[in-house]
Formats: sequence, C-alpha cells, structure tokens
Amino acid sequence: MRLSSPSLLLQIGLLFLSLALGLSQSHPNCAAPDRGSTLQVIHVYSPCSPFRPKQPMSWEESVLQMQNKDNARLQFLSSLVARKSVVPIASGRQIIQSPTYIVRANIGTPAQTMLVAMDTSSDAAWIPCSGCVGCSSSTVFNSAASTTFKPVGCQAAQCKQVPNPTCGDGVCAFNLTYGGSTIAANLSQDTITLATDAVPDYSFGCIQKATGSSLPAQGLLGLGRGPMSLLSQTQSLYQSTFSYCLPSFKSLTFSGSLRLGPVGQPKRIKYTPLLKNPRRPSLYFVNLIGVRVGRRVVDIPPGLFDINPSTGAGTIFDSGTVFTRLVEPAYIAVRDVFRRRVGRNLTVTSLGGFDTCYTVPIAAPTITFMFTGMNVTLPQDNLLIHSTAGSTTCLAMAATPGNVNSVLNVIANMQQQNHRLLYDVPNSRLGVARELCT
Repeated sequence: MRLSSPSLLLQIGLLFLSLALGLSQSHPNCAAPDRGSTLQVIHVYSPCSPFRPKQPMSWEESVLQMQNKDNARLQFLSSLVARKSVVPIASGRQIIQSPTYIVRANIGTPAQTMLVAMDTSSDAAWIPCSGCVGCSSSTVFNSAASTTFKPVGCQAAQCKQVPNPTCGDGVCAFNLTYGGSTIAANLSQDTITLATDAVPDYSFGCIQKATGSSLPAQGLLGLGRGPMSLLSQTQSLYQSTFSYCLPSFKSLTFSGSLRLGPVGQPKRIKYTPLLKNPRRPSLYFVNLIGVRVGRRVVDIPPGLFDINPSTGAGTIFDSGTVFTRLVEPAYIAVRDVFRRRVGRNLTVTSLGGFDTCYTVPIAAPTITFMFTGMNVTLPQDNLLIHSTAGSTTCLAMAATPGNVNSVLNVIANMQQQNHRLLYDVPNSRLGVARELCT
C-alpha cells in the first residue's frame, strides 16, 4: 500500500468539532430516513446530533477530552470483565463516558423518537422516562402516551436476566452501573421500530432515577451477546447478525450505517473467529496473534493477547472506545518499532495520553493487526491524528491506562472507521472489509 504524503493526511484539528459547529442541523443528510433494516449511524459530534458541543475547543482540549472519555470507557469495560458493580473514576476529574455513535429508535404507539447510543459491550436497552429523577435529557419517553406500553412482572423470565433485579408492587425493577453513573429502571415492554422493522414487546429499562454524568442522554441500545441484547430479542428477525460502518473524521456529517440481519451484508469479506470469555460472555473477543508495522512483525512478549478465563484477559472489538489500547508491554513494543520506522533522529513529543507525537511532517508506516484467519492493515487515516494546522501529528494508539486494573486489548472505533464490521454470531465469526462509510 502506498503511503500518502503528509499534505494529504487527514487533519482532524478540533477533532471534527469545527466542522460540526460550522454546519447546520438542516444539512440534507440529517433528515435522510432509515430504510429497510438499515439505520443511519450518527457521531455524537455530527451536525445532525443534538449532543454536539455548543462551544468550540482547541485541538489539544478536544484530544484530551476524548482521552478522558476513553479512560472512563476502559474502566467500564474493565468492570465488566472483573464483574465489579462499582467502577472507580480517576480522582480529581469529572469524566464523561458515553458511547460515540447514536442511532434513531422509535418507541411506542404512536412512536416517540429517541437517539440512543449503540454499544457493542452492553446488553439491556434503557431510556429515560417521564418523571425520571436525575436524567439529563429534556427528551424522555412518555410511557403513558403509548398504547402498547406495559410493565414486566416479577415472575417473567426477563426479570431474571437483568442485573440486580428487585420487585416492588409486582413490577420488576433493576439497577446498574454504567461508567461513573448509576440507573434505577423499571423493566418494561413496548414496540420498538428500527428503520422500518417493528419489534413488538421489546424489553427495556424505563429509567426512573439516574446519578452521574456518564449516561447517554436519550438512552442506549445494547448490541452485546447477552439474553437482553438486541440480538437475542430479535433473533427470529435478524438472526443474531448485524454490521456497521463508522465514518472517518473526513465525513462532513459523520454518519455511517447499522445494518441489521443477514440480508445485504457483504459477500467479499475476511473473517476471524468470535471467541467467548466466560468472565464476560457478552463481549466480542477475538484472537489477536500479532502486530506488523510496515513489513516487520513486532516482537511482542508471548501471552499478552491470549484469552484468560480467570482474569478476563484478551482482545475485544468495541464501538464505544475511540482510540485502540494495547496492554502496556505490547503497546511499547509496537510504539518503539513505529518510532524507528518514522525516523530515529526525529524529536518525539507527547500530548496527554499520546506519547508518540511529532511537530514536523512524517512518513508513517502502516500498522497491521494479525488475527486468526485475517489481517487488517490500517492506512494512515486510521492511525494518525493531526492538529488543524498540521503542526502536530500523533500516533492514535496508547497503552491501557495504569489506573485500569484490566488486561484487555481494545480495537477501538477510530481504527474501525471506513471498514464494514460484520458480527455473525450464529457462525461465531467477525468480518472486516474496507468500505467508504460516508
């Protein structure tokens, strides 16, 4: 693969904030309807998103904010693997840990539109409901206005599938921790319409009380593998199959697509087996066997990528983390080879959690993740972030933070951009194919 010249490299100064703030929500693509079983995927900073920042930030501020969000995200993932109910947040900081991409879900009869976060590492769906105490969104679901809404009783099978279930007045309730926040919700059912597909009696949490600032404002749609996830509840409709394509930061509207079901999925695609770790069976584990920088396979200490059922170690694909994280010894090995390929005599600087930055133009090598059955070679748009003026360039990867007691390697969404990720759960495989997602 030919390397692009530095002048052609993606410049995401302000990390797409300047574009998002400079465009109007009246952009024609914002009103594009979802079709068939395909939903538009919107970045939270898209001009189509009501959650985009109202005030512009400097490039450095926006990079540091996304790193902080990633740190909290990794703590959340670590808590899932460790089966902890409380996630420690780095002291002295208020960290917002919300997933990066949202989709439209129409809930109830008549339908009420909610912009819910898609999260491949969560199962149960939940949305803020009327009367919620502590919910941040002014857009809430009015269950009383839906003729198809109903509470779920304590004896229902679903009541045993949610975390920390309780029973009050015959209604099943549950609570969970998400990032640095907690929710208390009543388990409920209603019709959910995704694109043009109506799913009756979909079970979800109707949030009654929330604390903290980590929650996606209008709720969450869980795309994990657990019994309460979208895949499990729509198995007959979508056959536990979905794919998404996340747009690069070059896309003016930052919108991609979520395609549900086996119909219309790519035929020419490379696969790697999906693995399960009993410590957290909902996460999408894969077998990462090596990393190549340019043409050189990096010498990484053995065992760092292995799945370990006792510790939850391994490698996952996650839609909510922005920058890929490798356990520290693996990251250092990859980083050092990358630095040597860029140039031994160049001065290396840092920015927040990024420790491999340059203030002069560089010619960077590709990086290839080597999985069982497939290699994924990332071009520079998926590897480097640049300041607006192009004066600073950083390798957009880092080591797992030291305050996260985790042995997880996370393939994150910047490295997934402009790829179609196909989750074929019935055949226990994950496919990756290059695709322009704009």
